[in-house]
Amino acid sequence: MKSIVDVKNPVSRPEKVLQFGEGNFLRAFVDWQIDVANEKTKFNGNVVIVQPLQRGLSDMINEQKGLYTTVLRGIQNGKKVDERRVITSVSKCIKAYDQYDDYIAYAKSPDIRFVVSNTTEAGISYAPGCKLDDKPPASFPAKACQFLYRRFKAFNGSASSGLVFIPCELIEKNGDNLKRIILDYAKEWNLEADFTKWVNEACMFCNSLVDRIVPGYPKEEAEKICSEQGYKDNLLDSAEIFHLWVIESQGDLDKLSKELPLKDAGLNVIWTKDMSFYRTRKVRILNGTHTMFVPPAYLYGLETVRESIIDKNMIKFIKKGLFDEIIPSMDGDKEALKDYANNVLERFENPFIKHELSSILLNTTAKFPVRDLPSVTGFIKKEGKVPQVLAFDLASIIALYEGKVTADREMTTVHKRGGVAVKLQDDTDSLKFFEDLYAKTRDPKELAKAVLKHEKFWKEDLTKYEGLEETVAGYLAAIQKDGIKRALDSVANR
Repeated sequence: MKSIVDVKNPVSRPEKVLQFGEGNFLRAFVDWQIDVANEKTKFNGNVVIVQPLQRGLSDMINEQKGLYTTVLRGIQNGKKVDERRVITSVSKCIKAYDQYDDYIAYAKSPDIRFVVSNTTEAGISYAPGCKLDDKPPASFPAKACQFLYRRFKAFNGSASSGLVFIPCELIEKNGDNLKRIILDYAKEWNLEADFTKWVNEACMFCNSLVDRIVPGYPKEEAEKICSEQGYKDNLLDSAEIFHLWVIESQGDLDKLSKELPLKDAGLNVIWTKDMSFYRTRKVRILNGTHTMFVPPAYLYGLETVRESIIDKNMIKFIKKGLFDEIIPSMDGDKEALKDYANNVLERFENPFIKHELSSILLNTTAKFPVRDLPSVTGFIKKEGKVPQVLAFDLASIIALYEGKVTADREMTTVHKRGGVAVKLQDDTDSLKFFEDLYAKTRDPKELAKAVLKHEKFWKEDLTKYEGLEETVAGYLAAIQKDGIKRALDSVANR
């Protein structure tokens, strides 16, 4: 079978977007939108992707000359939709480590205007030890600070050389936090005051919220899809039809929306001065529900989100957590929140989407504090009792993370799938914490206490919430004694 590069030519355009992260989400969300904007507006810009970690998809992306196919499927207006698009908006993918000089040279590019990123919830954080002359620094904010400083020098601090950052990491005020840490590094590295002034005045850091379910490579259907398309594509990227990008800025929104004309292309993009409503609703209900049920569902033996939704006990567990715990923990119109929640469950049941639980498990220790902890603490404060489903999820996470760290950001657990040991990917320090903890004890009370007191995860000591430690320990004991199925079914059917 022919390759995609044999039937489609890449399109040469000015490279206007620098993207940190080459994963499935950004390619089916940001790069797809840029591609649509190129078709329907006069944007005429391509994306240069930076692979920010040592391992990634860079080689595969470049072998296909940046070309790949998005497969968007779902139900619209009661009809099945299957939309396929060859994305031509990606020029290349550069390895920040192995091709540092090529990567940092883009700091001198007059065409680069926008910077997008998705380095996971843990990505926008301060990492000690990063230096200005590292090639490159380890953390994403340090990379961004170094890149900006090189640009500041290359263009003599001109106002017109400033960049617009639109991070897609799912943390609150992602743009504000990225800017804050960049300025922390500038201070730590003793960079001149004029650079700090340039970052503050010439650059813009937008907060953003992204919403699209992206399972990624449809491995079980890939051969069929490639046969239908008439070419081999190793980077097929499947996603749902629905998409939403909310971008918050205190700058001139009309000017920004014209510079990046996604809305003019008919895309579901909202430019706003305040995105708090959209963020809270999406993170707590859609993402929070994912993180609430995926760890126990994976231990339960399920493989995908849809399998979980149609399982009679799991859906009881999910609905109980969503409607009886997450929504009651939130402020706002409860009926409107329930309507949104029902819409989310319909999206989860999309028959075209095989969203594997294993992919959602990535970086669970960073996701839970952002997505679910506010619901835990909010429920306790509002209702005066412990949310049982969310507490069970915490117990499931503790049970899941039993194993040995076998590589950077990788743990081989004691759990097996088809006779093969389950591997988890997460921050190495987080994985090492669990490895060291299980080396000391398997007692559920001791495990629950140690995890809930680990403030590096939660930014607070969770044992201060009355009843939470005891409830988590009790569920962990039930999982260890009776197995996940009996333990979860008892919660779902209570």
